[in-house]
This record gives sequence, C-alpha cells and structure tokens, in this order.
Amino acid sequence: MTTLLTFIAYELVWFAAVIGAGRGQAWPGVCAGTLFVAWRLAISHRRAIEVRLFALALLIGAALETCWVRAGLIRYAAAWPLASSPIWLLALWASFGLTIVPLFGYLHTRPALAAALGALGGPASYWAAARGWHAVIFPVRPLPTLLALSVGWAAALPILTTLARRWLPAATARSAA
Repeated sequence: MTTLLTFIAYELVWFAAVIGAGRGQAWPGVCAGTLFVAWRLAISHRRAIEVRLFALALLIGAALETCWVRAGLIRYAAAWPLASSPIWLLALWASFGLTIVPLFGYLHTRPALAAALGALGGPASYWAAARGWHAVIFPVRPLPTLLALSVGWAAALPILTTLARRWLPAATARSAA
C-alpha cells in the first residue's frame, strides 16, 4: 500500500510543480515537495538511506539542470531563485530521490535497465512539462535537448539505484548486529 501511495503522492508533486511553474508560480511545487519529503521521511524504515538519496538526487539534479541551462538547451518558467536551478524543479529532484527505495527496488540490481528507463522516462517527463503546461521551454529544435536529457537521466537513475542497493544491505547488517 505504501508503494502505491508513494507513487500517487510523487505524481501529485510533479503535477503541482509543473502546473504551478507553467503559471509562473514556484510555490505549489515547493509546498507539494516539502509535504512529500516530510511524509516519506516520517514513514520511512530506512530514513538514513533515504536522506542520503534525497541529498544525492538534489545534487545530481542541480548539476544537470545547470549544465543544460548554461548550454542553452532548456529554460524554465518560474525560474526562481536561479534560472539554472529553479526551486520548484529542485523540489522535484529531492522528491524523486525519496522514490528510489520504495518504487525502484526492481532496478537496484539492474543498472542497464535503470539507464534505459532513465533515458526514456526523464526526457518524456520534460516533454510533457513543456507541451502540456509550458513549465519547460525547449529551443526551436528540441532534439539536442532531448538527447542531453536522455544522457543525463541514463546516468542519474542507475547511480541512485546502485547506491541504494549498496546502502540497503549495509543498513540491514547494522540493524541485525
């Protein structure tokens, strides 16, 4: 049941962030992300691991977003406080980090599959945000942007899932001792 609730809650965060940003407002995504993070950490049985994944996803997201914006591949609506890393988008990355343990366990030992799903799912999410709600602005020719997003997400998801796999057994061993 927690898996389903996590999935639904994360999707609500995504919609709040993207729809809000498309309307020029960062606060809906920040509020939804904050509530999601608080809820996930409150119910987590692996809080220390999830906090690490949260922080790592935030760092990876900020680095990738900055690279993509500075390369001129993408722009964001509601680009506050930084055009390269809007707060609503960082809230999405942080929230995403807290989905790695409950939703992506099947990818923890399958980095190639994680890379493939990241390469497809990441750009699809940005495309939907751009086309459906205008929260993301692609250049006139979006193919280079979609390729860069694909490469970034093909790296990000396996990093997060592989580290979750490494950290989870260590936590289990410590709690058994």
